[in-house]
Amino acid sequence: MIITGKYPNLRLRRNRKSDWIRRLTQENNFSADDLILPIFLVDGKNKKIQIKTMPDVYRFTVDKLTSIVDEAINNKIPMIALFPYTNPKLKDNTGSESLNENNLVCKALRYIKKRYKNEIGLMSDVALDPYTSHGHDGLLKKGKILNDETVDLLVKQSLLQAEMGCDVIAPSDMMDGRIGKIRKALDKNNLENVQILSYAVKYASNFYGPFRDAVGAKNILKGDKKTYQMDFRNREEALREVSLDIKEGADMIIVKPGLPYLDVIKEVKDNFKIPVIAYQVSGEYSIILTGIKNKIINENTILETLISFKRAGANAIITYFANKIAKNLKK
Repeated sequence: MIITGKYPNLRLRRNRKSDWIRRLTQENNFSADDLILPIFLVDGKNKKIQIKTMPDVYRFTVDKLTSIVDEAINNKIPMIALFPYTNPKLKDNTGSESLNENNLVCKALRYIKKRYKNEIGLMSDVALDPYTSHGHDGLLKKGKILNDETVDLLVKQSLLQAEMGCDVIAPSDMMDGRIGKIRKALDKNNLENVQILSYAVKYASNFYGPFRDAVGAKNILKGDKKTYQMDFRNREEALREVSLDIKEGADMIIVKPGLPYLDVIKEVKDNFKIPVIAYQVSGEYSIILTGIKNKIINENTILETLISFKRAGANAIITYFANKIAKNLKK
């Protein structure tokens, strides 16, 4: 059927005709303020070690952190997130190294805070998996993760990191009830201004492989993490997790991974008026970067994926592309 006559009065392409009008009418914008940079730590001195499974990502000894922290500050990135590659000799069944005030994270927190004061925010991971010989986020007994006993350790780990200068405690363990106990302990110890960024929605995902390699947990993990991390088939369960963590005192929440869970980010943002952080995880990073290096896609794909998080409702994104994209934004 052929329709004759004039076009409708409304032509949506009029608002796309030039760069200036596209900028004027854009619904979502992106800046370096939306970025959080993860940094991996390693023992030793004067080392910067390439992570094989994550091209262009490195482990840094504490004395080499100035190079990457300076870069993040110059790029106006508001916060960095610290993750340790713990010496296997220091790992045990209970993750006792997590409570050592001279472990990698504590040394890095003291070093950065002393050198940079409040120029950049410091986020540190609270979980046992970088420190346990079995690779789990909690205490393991007869093949089962002990929830309440693990929470007791996580509270001690959180207090230690806060005392070392951490600004934002980020429990990634997915134990029930840990946010409330951590919040009470922080407040009781005059650390009420330390924020809690809860991994409220952390799925048992297949996208974590390169990260587990980066923190040295990949080849030691016994079994899987499906009894505490979320089933990736579930969406409504995520809302229950967020609701509980908000009631317990979380200041912000994370949805992890990112791209496969844009629907969850939107659901959380629509239902709760709380800052939502998306985590573009190591598997996402490696897939995108491999596509760029093989010229299957171009570098603009990075920004497209980051904007997708903003469009879904995320306030900020943890991404290994942070410094790279921040430099491009300056241009």
